[in-house]
Amino acid sequence: MTYVSVFFSIFAAFLVSTLLCPVMIYVLKFFNVNQQIRADGPRGHLKKAGVPTMGGLVILISAVIINIFEISMNRQMSLLLFAFLGFGAIGFLDDYIKVVLKRSLGLTVIQKLVLQGVVALLFCYYYMVRISDECEMLVPFTGGIRDGIYLTMPKWLFFIFIYIIMIGTVNGVNLTDGLDGLASSVTLLIVVFFSIAALKSGSSLVLSGGCVAGALMGFLLFNVYPALVFMGDTGSLALGGFVAAMAVELKMPLYIAIVGIIYLAEVLSVILQVVYFKLSGGKRLFRMAPLHHHFEQCGWRETTVVALFSIVTTVMCIAAILD
Repeated sequence: MTYVSVFFSIFAAFLVSTLLCPVMIYVLKFFNVNQQIRADGPRGHLKKAGVPTMGGLVILISAVIINIFEISMNRQMSLLLFAFLGFGAIGFLDDYIKVVLKRSLGLTVIQKLVLQGVVALLFCYYYMVRISDECEMLVPFTGGIRDGIYLTMPKWLFFIFIYIIMIGTVNGVNLTDGLDGLASSVTLLIVVFFSIAALKSGSSLVLSGGCVAGALMGFLLFNVYPALVFMGDTGSLALGGFVAAMAVELKMPLYIAIVGIIYLAEVLSVILQVVYFKLSGGKRLFRMAPLHHHFEQCGWRETTVVALFSIVTTVMCIAAILD
């Protein structure tokens, strides 16, 4: 692994993604694979009806092509791709039911959690049996990858912890995907952070991280406001699986709470909204959940919210890198 190979993985995935996006947009429009806007969502989003969705296929195809044909695979990278494609397949199924079969709800919550649980369990089992016998993870701000303190856990507890981390991250990215370029921008920054961490530790996972980062950069050219294409659950679930899997394999799952603070905030805003609504007899803690919609309802422009969330993510990533 050299700096040249890392650069090539980023550039090649970016080039494929940039060239593939216009083609995918045309295909999605041709088959009327368009975004369905919720009637109870922000009124400003009604103008987005008709924008093609399932564009996450571009990210998946671009990253996987470069991984498979240009990079020598190993167990770690294969497991990372399994999480990426496994959760992406669940998102694709959900999108297909919603926009192709025209069933607005897609997969039910139970169906989603069961399918996500299967992928997460397979990942956890394979990781602990075939890749790592050490049930440990780096504690943030204790000296970094080389000199930091590693927390060791019993196998059963570690298994449960990884499972929760994966399911939480996947759904955190999914909830974040609600504004033009929001999930793409935030996740790009997080993938770059974990890629730098992989580079510092000498892990070959930096190459896979570079592929996804490059694919995201190409996709962002068409996903920033006003978006020409949305990633859909196909992209958001795949990216969530990738981030979680990469963090686990680098023994850095605790860092997700830091660099992925936006994911955490989005999930907590939904949970708090539901709990408060039930306990207060119908009152709302936020004007609308997830959190990015609350800022919109407060009069913030969509681009401002995306910029703020990206800045927060950048600051947290820098703080974690300097550890």
